[in-house]
Formats: sequence, structure tokens, C-alpha cells
Amino acid sequence: MSTPTSRSTAKQLFSFSMPLILSGILQQLYSWADAFIVGHAEGELQLAAVGATSAISVFLINTILGFTTGLSIMGAQYFGRKDTHKLRQILFGFLPVLLGVYTLLSLAAILFAKPALHAMNTPDEIFAYSLSYLQIVLIGVPFLACYNLFAALLRAAGNTKAAFYAVLLSSAMNVLFDILFIVVLPFGVAGAAAATVLSQMAMTVFIVIYSARKYPYLSLGKADACFDRAVLKEGLSFSVPPTIQNSVTSFGNLVLQNFMNSFGAVTVLAITTAYRVDSIMLLPIINLGAAISSMVARAKGAQDDQKIRSCFRTGLGMMVTVAGVLSVVMFLFGAKFVSIFGVTGEALEIGRVFFRDLSIFYTLFGIAIVLRSVLEGVGDITCCSLIGIATLGVRILFSYILRPFFAGRTIAFAEGIAWIIMLLTLALRIWYKHRQQKNRPAMGAV
Repeated sequence: MSTPTSRSTAKQLFSFSMPLILSGILQQLYSWADAFIVGHAEGELQLAAVGATSAISVFLINTILGFTTGLSIMGAQYFGRKDTHKLRQILFGFLPVLLGVYTLLSLAAILFAKPALHAMNTPDEIFAYSLSYLQIVLIGVPFLACYNLFAALLRAAGNTKAAFYAVLLSSAMNVLFDILFIVVLPFGVAGAAAATVLSQMAMTVFIVIYSARKYPYLSLGKADACFDRAVLKEGLSFSVPPTIQNSVTSFGNLVLQNFMNSFGAVTVLAITTAYRVDSIMLLPIINLGAAISSMVARAKGAQDDQKIRSCFRTGLGMMVTVAGVLSVVMFLFGAKFVSIFGVTGEALEIGRVFFRDLSIFYTLFGIAIVLRSVLEGVGDITCCSLIGIATLGVRILFSYILRPFFAGRTIAFAEGIAWIIMLLTLALRIWYKHRQQKNRPAMGAV
């Protein structure tokens, strides 16, 4: 039976997570628009080429997301204490770091893109297309670093609408540029990459201006007394563990991309397209988790243990409902979504089987996300990162163990098994934290 507290928490989670979900959907539309237009205007080989580059660009993007997610949790705890000056110190401490590091990394990735694609066993028939797309799309990485830092601090302050507005603008521009550079001007995959970069630049400019006007403490004006070594050190303790996790995970994805490439171009086309669909369909789960994490962090900063428990219980109920619906939808209609991108024949059948196998694990994945989000919100970030790394290891291990028995279906089964292991491990950590809470009630736990 619901209570006024649980209904209030559910309303807050819904209003907080919906802009995140919509932003995530629009961000995924970058790659969807590229894939849709490339697939229909240029053919399946160039579509496969775009998919084959994803592991490398996602490697850099995921490290940005890991770093800024940690800073968002830290900022949310300070916002819960009503200390907004600390958010300004986070901004001025980490913006130069992120811009410098990711400018250098993107340049290095551009220079070594060719050997990297060779190392991943990119099929010869799509290699030239993949190289062209990758080298251009990497130009946008520093802009994404800046954007995600501002978005993380706005999220810490309880504002998720700004990111939605920024991505809405960027998505519209991306589609227009895709049409211009692929359909009107026959630039192929290079045009798709250029459209993505230009749209990312616009998104970044928007959120910087929005933040300065809406929140004076996030303005890039005079930085008097805004650099604080203590804040920098604390920020690293929040941001480095998830960055390492995302780095290891992205490297593992390179291993898995190589594993997938060994099945040939048809399977690469099918599975990379299926993962485009999967990534957008899982956004309600991922972003509901982000909302739970942020709300728990603010409650932690305010030392409101009752609110933490309410977020956990209410969020868990919402998640089971959402994940259950998604599981049924993708089990029944996964192939329909894959076919949107012009995938047909054998590749479409591989995509259908992929979703039939993977979707049955969605609810377990959703529950695991709730547990992880609560733990991250209360500051147990290092443990969550270690569990994430271990989960990746399980996924890679079972990919190779199951291949002789299930061939291409191994990709879905290995991921499902990894989600189960993650859920069990996080549940044990929650139980341990709960026991600690009984002994130290002032600390705040679930």
C-alpha cells in the first residue's frame, strides 16, 4: 500500500528522470539518425562501418561519463547541504582538467585510429568507411567533456531539463546536417560523422550559456577563490573509481567487439544495429537509476535517512514495472525495431534472436541498477566500480566459454549471466551496508 511519502518520492523520481530519459533518447538519435540515413542512402556496408567504430569512440565517451557521474554525486551531496559554492569550485577545478585530457586523448585516437581498427579485426570490406567515420567523430570528444561536466553539475542541483533542451537542439541540428551531408551532398559516412560533431558543438555552447544565466555560481566569469585543492582531491575520490570502471568496461567492449567481428560482417551488422536499439530501450532503466542516485546523494548530504530508504523502496517498485514492460516489448517486437535501419534477411533474423534471448534478463538488470544507484548515492562508489569491473570480466569469460555451444547467441547469454552476477553481488553489498547501519545509525544507509 502506498503512503504519502512514497507517492511524493515517486512523483519526484518521475519528474527528475523523465527529462533524463528524453535527453538520452535524443542523444541516441544521433547514432540512430546516422544509421538510418546511412543505411538507406548508402547501403548495409557503410551502416556496418559506422557500427564497427562504436567501441573506440564509446571508450572515450564512457570515461567522460564515469568521471562526471562521480562529480555529480559529490555535487548533489553538497547541494543537499545547501553549499552551492562547492559546485562552483568543482566546475573551476575540473573543467581545465577535462578539456586538456580529452583534447590530447582525442588527438591520439585520431592518429592511431588505423592500427586500432586493424587490431579489432575490422572486416576489410568496411575498413575504409570505418576509418573515415571514426577520425571525424573523435573531434567532438572535448566538447562532450565540457557538456557533460555542466550537465552533471546541473543534475546535482536538481535540474535535468537543461540537458533535455540542449540535446533537443542538438538532435534537430544533427538530423538536418545528416540530410545535407549524406543525401544532398554525397559525403557518406564522413558526412554523418561531421553532422554529429557540429551538433555536439552546438549542444555544448547552449548548456554553457544556459548555466551562466540560470545559475550564477556556474558562470565562467571571474574565478576568484574558486580553485580549492581539497575539493579537487575529494572530487578525484568520487570520479576516479567510475572512470576506471568505465575505462575497463570500454576496453572490454573492444575485446567483445573483436569477439563479435570474428563472426563476420553479417553478424557485425545485426548485433551492432541491435545494440543501437537496446541502448535506447534501456534508457528508462539507466536514467531512472540516475535519478535515484542523485536524489539519494542529496538526501545523504541533508542527513535524511528516511528519504534514502524511501528512494530505495519506491525506486525499486518503479523499476520493476518499467523493466518488465520493456522486457515484454523487446521480446515481441525487437526485430521490428532492427528492421527500421534497413536490415534484412539473415542479419534481421540474428537481431530477432538476440532480443528474444536478452530481453528476458531486463528486469534483473533493472533491479541491479537500483541497488547500484543507491550505493553510489550514499558514497559507496569504489565498491560499485569494482563490482562493475568484475561484471565485465564475467561477461567476457562466458562469451568464450559459451561460444562452442551457442555460436552467435552467446553474445546475449553472456551479458544476461553477467547481469545476474552483478545483481547478486550488489545485493550482498546492500545487506552488508544495512548491517553496518544498525550499528552506526547516524551514517545513513538503505
